[in-house]
Amino acid sequence: MNFWEYLENRHQQLLTDAYQHASVVFQCMVVATLLGVLIGVVTYRSEWAGNLATTTTATILTVPALALIGLLIPVVGLGVPPTVVALTLYGLLPVVRNAIVGLRGVDPSLVDAADGIGMSRPVRLLRVELPLAWPPILTGIRVATQMLMGIAAIAAYASGPGLGNVIFRGLASLGSANALNQVLAGTLGIIVLALLFDAAYVLVGRLTISRGIRA
Repeated sequence: MNFWEYLENRHQQLLTDAYQHASVVFQCMVVATLLGVLIGVVTYRSEWAGNLATTTTATILTVPALALIGLLIPVVGLGVPPTVVALTLYGLLPVVRNAIVGLRGVDPSLVDAADGIGMSRPVRLLRVELPLAWPPILTGIRVATQMLMGIAAIAAYASGPGLGNVIFRGLASLGSANALNQVLAGTLGIIVLALLFDAAYVLVGRLTISRGIRA
């Protein structure tokens, strides 16, 4: 059968795999964002601490995804756990780096003004510094999400959820009737999901970033 016939016959399974793929990436990005921003908040005031945080998360990113997932299998088992751990770790670097850059880029005069009206440090952080640092943080989230969309496909190696299973089945049966259809369907599905997520982030940016900051 041709590609369109394959999609018509397997659309239900493909939609299920696409939902699982999007779900695991979204959930891991939520965790990576919370952890990354927290690390940024804790380390941005210190040069060495910020460099340590950036270097550590960058080092994690240099570990091949297949190797990291393979190392996690004996520790957390197969399926969702190694997928979640690996994706969360890989998503940290762009968020941590952009959180530190964004927080360090806040105009000191605005911080002084917040101090002058009696804001405590936690209140100042939540009401002044983080909102002003949000644009670069959101950019880091967008970059991390695009990375995780591709890396999540490799999680099929550990029986993880998502469209990687479709791609792996196709690669394992190269030469059969639907092998290329499976690889193509899984790959295009990931691309479409990445574009949809990025469009959603653009909308989030328009809703959460004031015109003055965007300018």
